[in-house]
Amino acid sequence: MAHSPLLRAAQLTLQYTQDHGSIPLTPSKAFKRVFVHWAAEHFDWPNMGYDDLFSVNKVLNEYDFPPLELVHFLLIELKLARHYKGQFKITKRGLELLANPSQLLNTLLPFYIFNIDHSAYSRSGEQALGTWDVWFNVLNVEAENTATELELYEVFYGKLSDAPMAWRATSAFYSCVLRPMRWAGLLLEHKDQGSKRSEAVYLKTPLWPAWLQLDTDDIVELAQRH
Repeated sequence: MAHSPLLRAAQLTLQYTQDHGSIPLTPSKAFKRVFVHWAAEHFDWPNMGYDDLFSVNKVLNEYDFPPLELVHFLLIELKLARHYKGQFKITKRGLELLANPSQLLNTLLPFYIFNIDHSAYSRSGEQALGTWDVWFNVLNVEAENTATELELYEVFYGKLSDAPMAWRATSAFYSCVLRPMRWAGLLLEHKDQGSKRSEAVYLKTPLWPAWLQLDTDDIVELAQRH
């Protein structure tokens, strides 16, 4: 479970709320900057660390840190927290799940993966063609060893077109499939410092086989880990 950025961020937010009684909200019901800055420092979010965020922002609002915006939405939607008189407060259910990380994981991840419109986080706003059943079962095999975004895209959709706007297809695949799995903690993204996102390679984390049971489990050729 330590591989899940989403679980870690939810735990930290709920724990902060319990420790401090509440988190102050702006009139538009976003977290105030004092907590946004705290979250940026403590979430340890992949590719969105404290220094990364402040390299392009002098101050941070909630919308400048999309993972926090997501966690805020999920905790409210799942009734693990609530807004009350300008404050974000943990609920009884939130307290119960904070004390049980595995149940918290099993509450967060299915809702996040299956109920969120991931295309809203893409540059193009386009949805990737396919279903989660197909994506999970194919990636179960293909991401056992490292593979790039383009290699994985072409497994599902064939060779990428040379058309000028072809990037929109890979962008939709990344935003709607690879990034949700990475934020959930099911895929690990690795890239060299300063390299482009398209040069990253993806690999299943230990959470993948621990959390998922798939039709293709019997045909996965386990990779050697060193």
